[in-house]
Parts: sequence; C-alpha cells; structure tokens
Amino acid sequence: MALKRSHNMMAAFSMASMTDVIFLLLIFFMVTSTFVFPTALDVNLPQSTEQTALKPAIRLYIDSDLNLYKAVGDDNPTPIDTESLSTWLTLQREQENATSVALYADETVPYGNIIDVLNAGTAAKVKIVLATRPVSTSSVKKYLNTP
Repeated sequence: MALKRSHNMMAAFSMASMTDVIFLLLIFFMVTSTFVFPTALDVNLPQSTEQTALKPAIRLYIDSDLNLYKAVGDDNPTPIDTESLSTWLTLQREQENATSVALYADETVPYGNIIDVLNAGTAAKVKIVLATRPVSTSSVKKYLNTP
C-alpha cells in the first residue's frame, strides 16, 4: 500500500519586511529631497518661460515696498541700502569667491530700481541672475494667442 505525503503550501505572504522597505525609502527620499530657501519676505516673482538651474548662495530681495534685503547661504534676509550694495557685493565676491547673485524682485518693482541693483553688481564684477517663477500652461497659451 502506497502512502501519500501531503505537501500543502501556504499561500500567505508576510508584509512585515515590505513595510520596513517602504519606510526606509520614505526616509531616504525625505532626506535627499531638495530644500527650498525659506524666505520671510513676501516677494511675488514675475513669470518666465526660461528657467535656470543656477542657485547662487548670495541672494538679494526687493519687496513691493521697494525695500532691499541681502542674504548669504541659509541666513535670513537683512536690510541693506543701495549705496552700500556695491561695496558689500565686492566684499562677498572676495570672501566667498561668489561670481553670481540671485535677485528676487517683486513684479511690481519699477524697472529703475532693478537697474540700480544691476549697476551695483556690475561695479562689483558679479553676475546677477533675475529669479522668476515658471509660467503656467494657461499663461503660455495667452502669450502665444492659442486656444
């Protein structure tokens, strides 16, 4: 008489190790994600279709009340006047070896005030990049006059 052995396989899957992997991935992406510079200033940037990946460590801000602020690295913005801006930029270029500066100007700032900051950058021999926010698709269609 032949005896049969029963080979029943369990069709269960343990999710414990899968949740560990998910949590590790979550922590990895949280730590390695890019951080946005927090600003305490309310600056409504103009829109532009062209964006640059350049993120200078030195930042200048002009708010809607035409106040000028400076910031280096992760520092909070501090006020500065236009007359001492060129000297400060020259000092930063020499100390930090920074050749570019980001200018965050509110879209309501008159063009003349932006030119004053650009002239101070030229005098200090640094390149100033105007910061903008990306154009939404509806705005692009409006500019291109397409339905």
